Amino acid sequence: MELASEHDLSAILRRIVELAVQLTDARYGALGVLGANGGLSDFISTGVTDEQRAAIGDPPHGRGILGLLVSEARPLRLRNIADHPSSVGFPPNHPPMRSFLGAPVSARGSVFGNIYLTDKQGAVEFDEGDEETLVVLATQAGVAIENVRLLEETERAHERLRELSVLEDRERIARELHDGVIQSLFAAGMSLQGAAAMTDDANLAGRIEGVVTDLDRTIGDLRNYIFGLRPGLLADRELDRALRDLAEDFQERTGIVTVVEVQPATAAAISAEAGDVLQIVREALSNVGRHSGAETCRLVLRQANGIATLEVDDDGAGFGSASVEGSGLPNLRARAERIGATLAIDSSGNGTTVRLEIPLLR
Repeated sequence: MELASEHDLSAILRRIVELAVQLTDARYGALGVLGANGGLSDFISTGVTDEQRAAIGDPPHGRGILGLLVSEARPLRLRNIADHPSSVGFPPNHPPMRSFLGAPVSARGSVFGNIYLTDKQGAVEFDEGDEETLVVLATQAGVAIENVRLLEETERAHERLRELSVLEDRERIARELHDGVIQSLFAAGMSLQGAAAMTDDANLAGRIEGVVTDLDRTIGDLRNYIFGLRPGLLADRELDRALRDLAEDFQERTGIVTVVEVQPATAAAISAEAGDVLQIVREALSNVGRHSGAETCRLVLRQANGIATLEVDDDGAGFGSASVEGSGLPNLRARAERIGATLAIDSSGNGTTVRLEIPLLR
């Protein structure tokens, strides 16, 4: 009943040793827990003072008489430990011990450890009654240990269920933010950029672009929040889905047929740079819509030889090298440098290609 009332394994092991000593009138008692290598991984003792334990040094590893009980796993009763052939003696500073009684403790069909008792008080050796008592105690101890282990497993299972419930809630919130709020902000940004392209008022266009920049910052903050809520699958898919949504919005707004070829694995590999990558694509598409006169546009993301390559190309009129600096494309180079990437712009008169190369091993 005392053992059954305990729910902590270390407390149960300590109580087993105390009960064994009390029931058999032993001077010293210990419980050795078997480790994976067949030796003793833990050794709980009573009767030896802290000073004596410190003077003895390391606890036993399961050799000699203790090792015999480990290998044979059956009760052992001795009048004098030193007389047994397996005895290897005691280490320096160890208190003298003569009579011995030991029994295995089994839990879940396997030996969990052994109870060791020495120096029967009031007699020269332990008797058959002591051995029977210890065997019964060892059996009950095995049941108590098994119950505690089952309780711990149940508690771990409940904790895992609670964790899964939290993860489900976090994923639901993350998906609602992505599919609702972020997509609405994307659409609003594209509409504002369209309005900026249609006005001849440079001051108004600049103010609109400032609002778009603020929206980009907000989207970046939300994306970081989503990554924190669901850093696994959703984070990996975020950039892939965002690129496709961006291209779809661009096509609907401008009427330019936009083909998307994105490798999901590559998008996942550069997801940490998603905010800057999306802004580069947004500005590149904006230039296509404003200046190219293109009928088709292509957005490609792939990887080879440790490099993720993002390309935005069109079949428009292109522009000369002298016009590059006035197109706003230098801003793209600055963003590329910030994420350790390189940006190349090719506009030879047969369309324009903006190519971003991001090293995957940085």
